[in-house]
Amino acid sequence: MSAPAPKRGLAGRLLRYALPYWPWLILTLILVLAVSASVNYLPVLIKHLIDRCLLDTAAPAATRIDLLGQISLTYLGIAIIGYLLRYAQGLLTAWIGQQIVYDLRVDVFRKALRMQQAWFDRTPVGTLLTRVTSDIERLQAFVTEGVAGTVADLFMLFGIMGYMFFISPRLAAVLCVLLPPLFALLFLVNHKLRNANRMIRKRQAALNALTQEDITGITTIQLFNREPAARKEFDGRNDDLRQAYFEEVRWFSIYFPVIETGQAVTVAIILAAGGFWLLTGGNPLTVGALIAFIAYIRDFFGPLGSLSDKAGSFQVAMASAERLFALMDTPEEITDPASPVPADQLDGTIAFESVSFAYTENNPVLKNISFTVEPGQVLAVVGATGAGKSTLINLIGRFYDVQTGRITIGGIDIRAFRKEDLRKCIGTVFQDPFIFAATVADNISLLNPDLTRDDMIRAAQAVNADSFIRNLPKGYDTELNERGGGLSLGQKQLLAMARALAQNPALLFVLDEATASIDTATELLIQDALSKLIKNRTSIVIAHRLSTIRNADRILVMRHGELIDSGTHNELMARDGYYRNLYELLQH
Repeated sequence: MSAPAPKRGLAGRLLRYALPYWPWLILTLILVLAVSASVNYLPVLIKHLIDRCLLDTAAPAATRIDLLGQISLTYLGIAIIGYLLRYAQGLLTAWIGQQIVYDLRVDVFRKALRMQQAWFDRTPVGTLLTRVTSDIERLQAFVTEGVAGTVADLFMLFGIMGYMFFISPRLAAVLCVLLPPLFALLFLVNHKLRNANRMIRKRQAALNALTQEDITGITTIQLFNREPAARKEFDGRNDDLRQAYFEEVRWFSIYFPVIETGQAVTVAIILAAGGFWLLTGGNPLTVGALIAFIAYIRDFFGPLGSLSDKAGSFQVAMASAERLFALMDTPEEITDPASPVPADQLDGTIAFESVSFAYTENNPVLKNISFTVEPGQVLAVVGATGAGKSTLINLIGRFYDVQTGRITIGGIDIRAFRKEDLRKCIGTVFQDPFIFAATVADNISLLNPDLTRDDMIRAAQAVNADSFIRNLPKGYDTELNERGGGLSLGQKQLLAMARALAQNPALLFVLDEATASIDTATELLIQDALSKLIKNRTSIVIAHRLSTIRNADRILVMRHGELIDSGTHNELMARDGYYRNLYELLQH
C-alpha cells in the first residue's frame, strides 16, 4: 500500500470528482448565497419592527400599525422564499453528492477488478468489503450533506457577522473576543476525534475480515467443535471495536455542550454589555438593535454547532478517503503493455522457458521449468499436492507473472498481449468452481452478450449438464444461491464445464483436476464430449483420473516445483521411476 496522502491532497482528489458537475455547483452556490441573504435579513426586520413600530411613540398609532403590517408581511414573504430556496438547495446538493459518490464507487470497484491475484491473496475479503461499503457510505454522508452544508454554514456565519457589525460594531467586537477560546477547544476535540475514528476503521476492518472468514469456514468450525474459540475471538475483536466507538462518542459528545455553554455565556455577556450601554446612553444602541443582535447570536451558534458537527464528519470522511485512495494508489503489478500485440497472432504453441516462480520470497513453487505444448496437443500434468501443477495454469493466464524466465505463445512473450485478449483465448475449469448467486443461464454465459440461449444449451448438452439443469424448478432460469447452494459438487463441476465450453476459447482448454469430484459414469460422458471439443485446441489437463493421463499426448511429471520427467504414458511406465510409483498409487 502506498503512504497515506495528506489531508489537503485527499480533499483535492475528492474535489476533482466534483469538477464534472461544476455548473450545478455554481447553481448550488447561488442558492446558498440567496438563502443566506434572505434568512440573515430577518433579524433586521425585527429591529425595525421594535424600534419603529413598538417604541417610536412620536409617530401616529395608525402609521405604526400600517408599518407593523408591512414589516410582518415582508418578514413572512422573505422567510417563505428563504425556506423554498433552502429546499431546492438541499435537493440539488443531494443529487450532486450522489453523483460524486457513484463515480467514486465505480472507480474503486474497477480498481479492485484490475488488481492481480497476489494482492487478493494478501488482502482479506472483509477488509476489501469495508473499503467498498463502509468507507464509501461515510464519504457519501459527508459529500451529500457535509460539503454543501459547510459552504452554506460558512456563508451564514459571514453574513451574520456582517449584519452584526452593521447593527452594532461594539457588540460585534465583544463577540470576536469571546470566540477564539471556543474555537481552540473545538480544534482540540477534532484532533482527538480524528484519532478515534482511525482506530474505529482499523478495528472495523479486522472484525469484518474475521466474520467473513468464519462464515466461509463455518463447516470446518462446526466439524471440529471450534465454536467456543470462534466466539471468543469474535468477542475480543467486537469488544475492541466497541471501545473504539465509545472513545469517538466520548469526544463527539463534548461538541454540543461546548456550543450550548458558549452560546449561553455569549448571550449573558452581550446582554450585560448592551444593557449597560443602553442604560448609560454612551453608545448609539437601540432596544431593537440589541434584540436583533441576540437573535443573530442564536443564529450564529446554530451554523457554528453545525460546522463543529461537520468537522467531525470531515475527519471521519478523510479517514475513509485515506483508505480508499490508498487502495486506488496501490500499484498494479500485472499491467498491459503500452503497445500490445494483437491476439490474433496466438497460434497455440505454448512454451515455458526456464520459468521460476514464488508466491512468497525465498519459497519457490516452480524451479527452472521448461517445456513446449504444440498446437492441438493434450498435455497432462501429474504430481503430488504442492508440486506446482496449478501454478502453471495461473501463470499462463497471467494471474501471476513469472520472476525469472518467460512464457511464450507462438514465440511471443505473453506479457506482450493484453490480459483481456489472452484470457479470452483460454477456457479453464478449476477443481473448486465458483458459482454466482444468479440464474443458471447467467452462470454459464457470465453475462456475455454474444452468447445466445442456444449456445448455452449446446455447451450444457456437450458436458451432460443439460439433463440436471432441466430438472431444476425453472430450468436455465433457476436462481442459484450463493456459491451454488443446493447443487451437488458434481453438478457445480458440470456447470463450470458448460461455462468454459460456452465461451468457446480459441487457444487453450484447461482442466485443473476438473473431474476429480465427478463419478466415473459421468466422467466417461464428459471425456467423450471433451475429445471432440479439444480436437483443434491446445489442452492442459491437471488430473488424477487415470483415463486422462493415459490418453494424453504427453505427460509432465512434477515434484517439489521441478519438472523431473516427461513423455507418454508408456514411456514413463517403462522407466520404472517416480511416475510409475505415482500411477500405481492412483490405482488404489
